Amino acid sequence: MPDRMRFGALLLSGQFPGQTHTQVLDATIAAAVAAENAGFDDVWIAEHHFMTYGVCPSAITLARHLLGATRRITVGTAASVLTTQHPIALAEQTLLLDQVSGGRFRLRVGRGGPWIDLDVSGTGYHRYDTGLPEALDLLLAVLSGAMVRGTGPLFRFPAVTVVPGPRTLPRPGVVAAATSTGTLHLAARRGLPLLLGMHADDAGKTTMLDHYADTAAERADPPHISAGLAFVADTDDEATAVIRSRLPDWLGLGLSGSHADGQPHRTRDPHEYTGVLCRIHPVGSPERCRRRLARSAARTGLSDLRCKC
Repeated sequence: MPDRMRFGALLLSGQFPGQTHTQVLDATIAAAVAAENAGFDDVWIAEHHFMTYGVCPSAITLARHLLGATRRITVGTAASVLTTQHPIALAEQTLLLDQVSGGRFRLRVGRGGPWIDLDVSGTGYHRYDTGLPEALDLLLAVLSGAMVRGTGPLFRFPAVTVVPGPRTLPRPGVVAAATSTGTLHLAARRGLPLLLGMHADDAGKTTMLDHYADTAAERADPPHISAGLAFVADTDDEATAVIRSRLPDWLGLGLSGSHADGQPHRTRDPHEYTGVLCRIHPVGSPERCRRRLARSAARTGLSDLRCKC
């Protein structure tokens, strides 16, 4: 285990029953400021549409605000969804924030899901199914300061030089959110570090990292990140009871939505899922949480944790 783990807060902006949107977003901002004051390394902003699981529809917009509300901590998106927006526009915003924040901004990108977001944004299911490689390559090229030309089936435009260029060289940090083997292989071939989801246990994350190593074009060891649920109380029973009493309602209501084909989005049983999260993540007394963090770091080799809030 490394001498020091890196800790960050992954802010979902989840709306629990009885909360208003204003209360949720105010709490998100307060949590980011508290994370900086507590010595956390970074905060990451989640992005969701049309569901109370998260009421922030633009992670990069909220990240802008948090960069102004903080002074030291790194702020990133987790994740900006590439299948519902133009990669050049996202790259321009990233470069601007890289410049004005003094390099404190990080971009995490992902495929997203086959949700109704694709219909509303006008990008369509094909962007989700086959369009991520083309969009990701354009994004990375712009972030590196290169002149770019759209020559693919989805993006066709003449050569342009995007301004401003990167302040952080060779480019601002980019992390790929990967929950599928397709996205994992895409990230590995481009040398992007992964952010591994909280649904996977240590064995699942180790398997994904092994697949990454087998696929990577170069034998590099980028700084992968592990996402997890963390909750500390005086005793193990107290911590578990709080999570079991609060999480299922949020999960059950928050993840309701529709697929791009209009069919309902079916999720796993929220009570069962909550039990799994309590078993595999640092939920409990300080001593239990310390043991679980040390065990996970030893099993997976990951020393960079993002705790979902």
